[in-house]
Amino acid sequence: MTGTVRQHTGAEGVDGGVGLTALLVAAARAIETHRHDSLARDVYAEHFVRAAPASAHWPVDLTQVPDGDANPLWGRFARYFGLRTRVLDDFLLRSAHEGGARQVVLFGAGLDARAFRLDWPPGCVVYEIDREGVLAFKHQVLGALSATPRAARVPIPIDLRADWAGALTDAGFDPAAPSVWLAEGLLFYLPRTAETYLIDMVDRMSAPGSALAYEVKLERDLRAYRDSPLYVATRRQIGIDLLTLFDDEPRPDSAGALANKGWSTSVRTPFDFTHHHGRGPLPEQRNDALEGNRWVFANKSRPR
Repeated sequence: MTGTVRQHTGAEGVDGGVGLTALLVAAARAIETHRHDSLARDVYAEHFVRAAPASAHWPVDLTQVPDGDANPLWGRFARYFGLRTRVLDDFLLRSAHEGGARQVVLFGAGLDARAFRLDWPPGCVVYEIDREGVLAFKHQVLGALSATPRAARVPIPIDLRADWAGALTDAGFDPAAPSVWLAEGLLFYLPRTAETYLIDMVDRMSAPGSALAYEVKLERDLRAYRDSPLYVATRRQIGIDLLTLFDDEPRPDSAGALANKGWSTSVRTPFDFTHHHGRGPLPEQRNDALEGNRWVFANKSRPR
């Protein structure tokens, strides 16, 4: 396993704040993995959950949740993360196998194990950008499992508010070669200036034939959803108040900015993919914390 970060002990980086949400997603992926109708499998996810004191008591299988799928957090919200994992897995693999991208950049990679669990074509390099503590914890857990990546893996320990673009090129990224970029569950935690910078730099560093996927929230006022079952359950059951972590500035129109730069863009709801796959979260009639979520897919055209 490739490692460029120094070894840490404990769970620095994932024991609070946004880092704790990486454990939430890992728990959701573990639950999805154990479902009989699983949309995505991640055999590493439960090991992250069990290794961190903050999450060691969380469920990693729906049979450990007394009310099962009726639980807003471990039922509906976890299924959302399972669906998101499947859709973005498919996007990355399609971009690599069919689109020819051999550079994969994961912004806010968290405890994502895609370098280890997906079937990458030969020659792929997976760059994982996240804070040092998160990547060190991930390195420790995967190292203890003797996990072997299926592509060259390059962790880049840096905050996305710093010069991540310079760190990426210093790590060997080639802007002249097609790439696929992913910002999963990330942008709504960043200031709008950081999102604008990220989108602008992705455009500058993307050769024709590159692709990008990211997640946004379109709500005008997130506070209006404070009493939604999903956010209430997350606060009460595991102590994560997501609305205090989200940046509350008005969000930029990043999809529009990409279109203006010549990218083709598609903006989809998660529910579109629930219908496509025949399972996943469905809309709720009122106070639905997922109704403003959008998944954006963009491609930078090759010259004709």
